[in-house]
Amino acid sequence: MNPIQIAIDGPASAGKSTIAKILASDLNFVYVDTGAMYRAITLAAFQAGVKPEDEAGVTALLPDLTITFEPGEPVQRVFLDGTEVTEAIRSVEVTANVSAVSAYAAVREAMTALQRDIAAKGGVVMDGRDIGTTVLPNAEVKIFLIASVAERAQRRFKENQAKGMDTTLAELEVAIEKRDYLDSHREISPLKKADDAVELDTTGLSIDGVVAAVKDIIATKTNK
Repeated sequence: MNPIQIAIDGPASAGKSTIAKILASDLNFVYVDTGAMYRAITLAAFQAGVKPEDEAGVTALLPDLTITFEPGEPVQRVFLDGTEVTEAIRSVEVTANVSAVSAYAAVREAMTALQRDIAAKGGVVMDGRDIGTTVLPNAEVKIFLIASVAERAQRRFKENQAKGMDTTLAELEVAIEKRDYLDSHREISPLKKADDAVELDTTGLSIDGVVAAVKDIIATKTNK
């Protein structure tokens, strides 16, 4: 396949990262986990003793932060200033505060610039919440994944159980609904389906089923 840009957006736990990673591997494209970037900044704030609601404090950290990725199994490895934070950025504390941090103009500007640089040559699968609308508005393929709150909470619950985290299913449903609201109502680059994106409901679908559906969409969009 030609080195195109594929943008996958959607709310928390809709399956974006899982599908994007598999798709990138199958197509031999670069996978960019934009959510991990915002999570890394949120973690950096906590490590520096800066409260997530302190926009000036978070912004002041940006010039000195370095976020890099390395291939890994079963997940891509994430490094903050040379230290691996793959697991740390998935903590309940980071998850609960990443929406606030990712809403700051300076944070989004810095991350958008980095994401565009990575995608400039094409051959990239990028997932997030504003990829098709803001980061890569000219992407050849745009997909918007959705799923019910109950399904997404169940997915996150299973992930947390595997990691030994004891957050209840009810707590996760509340957290996901809150994050949906924050992401879709933020002033800068809110969660929104691009006009030319194809919406795909993943509720009740297996991972293989979603991957197959996404590949069909790509084939239709690229006529291949």
